[in-house]
Amino acid sequence: MSKSPMTAKGVERLREQLTRLKSVERPRIIEAIAEARAHGDLSENAEYHAAREQQSFVEGRINIIESALADAQIIDVTTLDAKGKVVFGATIGLLNMENDKEVTYQIVGEEEADIDEGLISITSPIARALISREEGDVIGVDAPGGVKEYEVLDVKYL
Repeated sequence: MSKSPMTAKGVERLREQLTRLKSVERPRIIEAIAEARAHGDLSENAEYHAAREQQSFVEGRINIIESALADAQIIDVTTLDAKGKVVFGATIGLLNMENDKEVTYQIVGEEEADIDEGLISITSPIARALISREEGDVIGVDAPGGVKEYEVLDVKYL
């Protein structure tokens, strides 16, 4: 099985989430199931069914995180020396050529991606278009609304 790249910060965040799921969420749900069982007939007990659904979701998320951590190839971004090229883990400042808005993204592993935090997956179209580019390069990214052009303003390894 091949290893999936993941930043050291991403691994830390996933471990924190795993700890929270196992030590806070799992016991809370077990307590809710026990309380719902105490109310009697389970076939018409909405609280019981909701708690079981939550339990299924949490256990699934725990399995996904444990699997991702087991398969992770941890990359310490601060030790990279890619000579200004965009590589996995790089933080890139971009200028949207269409509307002159600047955005900053870090290229991370799939499991740690969060667009609201500026973390984009290595498998995303924009990340694939950015790999091995340098400051000053202009890239085109296929988007649902057509090709979007970005200029690479800077590349950092934070």
